[in-house]
Amino acid sequence: MALSQAATLEPAEPSPRSRQRMEESTPPGTAKLQPSPGQGERRAGAARQLRVLLTPLAVAGRRLPQKRLLGTYGGAEGAEGAALAGKRLRPEPSPRRAAPASPPASPPAANGVDGVWDAESDGSDGGDAALDGYSQLSAYERKRLKNITENAKFFAALKLHESAARLHQIATKRQAHVTKRAKPKKAEDETVRRRSMRLQRVEPSGIPMPEMPAQPEAEEYPQVPAGPLPMVPEDEMGKSKLTEDLLTTWMRISELKAHDTEKRTCDMKRYQDSLNSMVLSEDNIKKVVKYRVCSMAIHPSESTILVAAGDKSGQIGLWNVNCKSEEGALVFIPHNYSVSCMHFSPFNPAHLLSLSSDALRCGDVTRAVFDEICRSEESLSSFDFLEDNASTAIVGHWDGNVAVVDRRTPGTSLELSADIGFKRTRTVHVHPVNKQYFIAAGSVDVCVYDVRYLKSKGNKPVSSLKGHTKSVASAYFSPVTGNRVVTVCADDKLRVYDTTSLASTVALLSTVRHNSNTGRWLTRFRAIWDPKQEDCFVVGSMARPRQIEVFQDTGTLLHSFYNIDCLGSVCSINVVHPSKNILVGGNSSGRLHVFKE
Repeated sequence: MALSQAATLEPAEPSPRSRQRMEESTPPGTAKLQPSPGQGERRAGAARQLRVLLTPLAVAGRRLPQKRLLGTYGGAEGAEGAALAGKRLRPEPSPRRAAPASPPASPPAANGVDGVWDAESDGSDGGDAALDGYSQLSAYERKRLKNITENAKFFAALKLHESAARLHQIATKRQAHVTKRAKPKKAEDETVRRRSMRLQRVEPSGIPMPEMPAQPEAEEYPQVPAGPLPMVPEDEMGKSKLTEDLLTTWMRISELKAHDTEKRTCDMKRYQDSLNSMVLSEDNIKKVVKYRVCSMAIHPSESTILVAAGDKSGQIGLWNVNCKSEEGALVFIPHNYSVSCMHFSPFNPAHLLSLSSDALRCGDVTRAVFDEICRSEESLSSFDFLEDNASTAIVGHWDGNVAVVDRRTPGTSLELSADIGFKRTRTVHVHPVNKQYFIAAGSVDVCVYDVRYLKSKGNKPVSSLKGHTKSVASAYFSPVTGNRVVTVCADDKLRVYDTTSLASTVALLSTVRHNSNTGRWLTRFRAIWDPKQEDCFVVGSMARPRQIEVFQDTGTLLHSFYNIDCLGSVCSINVVHPSKNILVGGNSSGRLHVFKE
């Protein structure tokens, strides 16, 4: 490494205080010697301040930094020591060192250049090793100068600046060869994919529909065609034997008639004992569908527990709880959208009716097919049977209307569509005794209508259930007499109404504070009556530990189903067996939990 060195000597005059200390250090009576001019210069050389400016030589193509080292004579370290050996320095007296009585004299170099001293000498040679004007330096100072010289040679041998310049040149060449990849031009004549007017959100009249938020790719499912669909599971590879066994079981238990003995009890103590006997175990938990459970139905058989669950993607899962194998459930896809309502036919349990926003289908296990009962351009929300033989049904629409469907009529059209004045209809439920009455729950409206007087417009309710301040998620009649109606509202209240007489305004019987803020990732709570108990209903809960609650119509909490080890999620949708002590809860991950004796 090449260096340009410049040594600048600045004599430092001793301060008055330094002179005073020197005079005081002289014993009294001692003659003060005045140093000669030559001696003064030699004494001053020990305390001379040396400023050395280190300026590296410029390297082509790069400006190198400069370093400035400042220090006293004999204290400078680095590459400057190499130049100090060949330069004549003019010493000046040190203010802290007393002047010697007889300073040593050394003859100046004959050629005017400093001679060579023995830096390894410890001073015992009496100054014979110093042949030039540096004999006044101590052995430590001479050794230090030698170290500075050796360090300078070492750094020069490393050639750091040459290596840095070479690396900089290599990096510059590499960057010069880097070229950016040209972006491919978008084909202007790209074929446009054809889309139906429904997918484009355009009405048949050409008026665009309101913009809907785009669904992520993960939420896009294969479209299910209209018309009958074969009852084939989603993954039919290697499941033919399992499918045959499950469908055979479903058909067999549907042929058996349930006992007509009275299963309902009015004794509250016995009812609470039956609730306490129902427990949850790990064997009775299974993921039946892929996504969030939106509806459930349980087969009325007393010999086999068969549960159906519908999720938000249109899947329907069938689970034989009595089957202890790992593959005890099958998944079918008869719908394109969320399955919001399901019922086994009370007249023929071999039929499973399921409703999605676009169609109402009937899964007939005897023919292994999902028939299409009706299809509508308007979004369907819920349904219930108007007759015991399940031949007709009342269907609710998300836009507020209701419709009547007759399964005996050929085709998939609706029999009647009626505007009841609702902005939204979430649930409809038929009176268990007087089948001509049905209750509809909407945004903030809950009303009872008579299906016999329905018309296209101008329908007036038979009774109104007042008091709701926010949207109502569900409203259901009590299972035996229909003398009670329980509602779930977003204002965090469960309300029970007395519908013994369907007057214009129904009296409020009780109110229960209940957290119903399920959010967007959970299905909204629906309070359902226990078919075995007229005055008790079941509803999910947001409380911890996670649980399913049972209330009496007076608002009293009777029982909470929970299991800290097995139940760790919110069961928004629940269903109760009509004759046995069995409760099934479904959560947002498609998992079912069965509490039983």
